[in-house]
Amino acid sequence: MRTLYHMVTCPFSRTARLALGEKKLEFDPIIENIWLEREEFIDLNSAGTLPVLVEESGLVVNELYPLMEYLEEAYQDTPKLFEGTAATRVEIRRLCVWMNTKFFNEVYQKLVWEKVLKRHYLKQWADSSILREGTRSLKHHLQYLAILLEERDWLAGRTLTMADLVAAAHLSCIDFIGYISWEAHPVVKNWYACLKSRPSFRPLLLDHMTGVQPPSHYADLDF
Repeated sequence: MRTLYHMVTCPFSRTARLALGEKKLEFDPIIENIWLEREEFIDLNSAGTLPVLVEESGLVVNELYPLMEYLEEAYQDTPKLFEGTAATRVEIRRLCVWMNTKFFNEVYQKLVWEKVLKRHYLKQWADSSILREGTRSLKHHLQYLAILLEERDWLAGRTLTMADLVAAAHLSCIDFIGYISWEAHPVVKNWYACLKSRPSFRPLLLDHMTGVQPPSHYADLDF
């Protein structure tokens, strides 16, 4: 069976898990705490980053962007995640970049890194001023997603695409540490609830991590 090396609080790993799930490709998930810098893992990916997919053939696919494109090209008989016109596919990729760069830097790094990962990497406690910055940025990003969803069925258009999976993966990490006030963002909440109820999402709702207690609504489909 193919193997996916991932980490619970890594949005890129979560995106890979969702994409594999949507394409109905079975895989063995292995949690990799990258701060340990295991030699066996570095042999697979010298950059020491996640996710890493190892196919049954032995092919190793490192990093999220190559992995997303690989799944779409290699498994053409599975549901398409970059579906639509050329303009739609451009929009899908634009939103993926938005979430994986802008959202990652302005929100994830200031909330998940500060709240959880900083303890593991640097043995330091979170900086409250940075947490406040991340919370403010999160509000702005949620407002932007709401604007898109008020005009579209899904983030990039009429069908679910990789853009939705990337965005949901990032938001699920933030929700995992209890930083999203869903009632203040009903349009985004409804979209997220649709994703949350999909079979591909269910393994994410079972995630747990030592020292982190997700809020009670995290695994609730009727939150």
